[in-house]
Amino acid sequence: MPPQVDPIPSGVVFESDTQTDDLGLDKDVSVLKKATPKKHELVWFNIIWFLFLHISSLYGLYLVFTSAKWQTNVFAFGVHLMCAIGIGAGSHRLWTHRSFKARTPLRIVLMIWQTMGFQDCIFEWARDHRTHHKYADTDADPHNAERGLFFSHMGWLCCKKSPEVIEGGRRIDLSDLYADPVVMFQKKHYMKMMPILCFVLPTVIPVYFWDETWLNAFFIPTILRYTCGINVVWSVNSFAHTFGYRPYDKSLNPRENIGVWMICVEGFHNYHHTFPWDYRATEHPLYNMLTPTIVFIDAMAMIGQAYDLKTVPHDIIKQRTHRTGDGTHQLWGWDDPEFNEKLKEKYSRVSYAERKCG
Repeated sequence: MPPQVDPIPSGVVFESDTQTDDLGLDKDVSVLKKATPKKHELVWFNIIWFLFLHISSLYGLYLVFTSAKWQTNVFAFGVHLMCAIGIGAGSHRLWTHRSFKARTPLRIVLMIWQTMGFQDCIFEWARDHRTHHKYADTDADPHNAERGLFFSHMGWLCCKKSPEVIEGGRRIDLSDLYADPVVMFQKKHYMKMMPILCFVLPTVIPVYFWDETWLNAFFIPTILRYTCGINVVWSVNSFAHTFGYRPYDKSLNPRENIGVWMICVEGFHNYHHTFPWDYRATEHPLYNMLTPTIVFIDAMAMIGQAYDLKTVPHDIIKQRTHRTGDGTHQLWGWDDPEFNEKLKEKYSRVSYAERKCG
């Protein structure tokens, strides 16, 4: 019989989860962060698969510079971008956080691109990501950063889920996903669609349309592209949970990491975990204009395919930054002339109406 576990929420998924006027939780979540020592049961198939992918990708990278046609390299990047948008705009912002709504044609396109990215079906991706936000950096977090950089990057996929993670996922409300015909269609047919979209088509298209070699077509737009795609997502879970600043909420592990953003085009993670239902990557317009996922959502909104885009009001962001930030915000940090000594003393610690650990 599995051990009885009782995960305690340490984060929010939707605005309806919040408890304070500045859209936070009314408790000190920093005391909930933990990584209880465990003996993990390894999943050897995943370990071997990841070894194959990364070793093969080194050869694919060699082929990029030695024998591949330019069309193949451009095609690989294009497929990578489609997968990134399918996951970032689709399974993440649309289906996990409901940060905007989409009409059926856009939902189908995002479902196809998300399938091409091969990072689990939308249903499982959204369930696990909601669990991650709800129980962030606790034993119920699937990729708990408290267990170290490697575990939060890819180690969590090399072992079976703990009872706490399973219980945390069981407690997540998934009724909206069950009611979504696009999500349920993909869930039913995922193992038929995924191999074709992720591996077969990216290999066949370069061969038949511009006479690329089978070797180059397999190792570049298929293997190398896929390996880069999964590491992009993993890097947000690991590096952006470990290195950087926390201007919005210093009690959370996720950080603002410009280096991760420059490589993965997602890296303003303290903002995201503070206001996860905001469809934007950050409050800063310039960075949003340079983030392909956000540009895509904005473009879809212009033609009516995306609507009801959620954002957090400016005054709420400022209020939350003053209350829970670490003082590094470029406008409302410690150097703000309005941020006098009295306010610094008040906001240098996270204040709550009631401090609880349970």
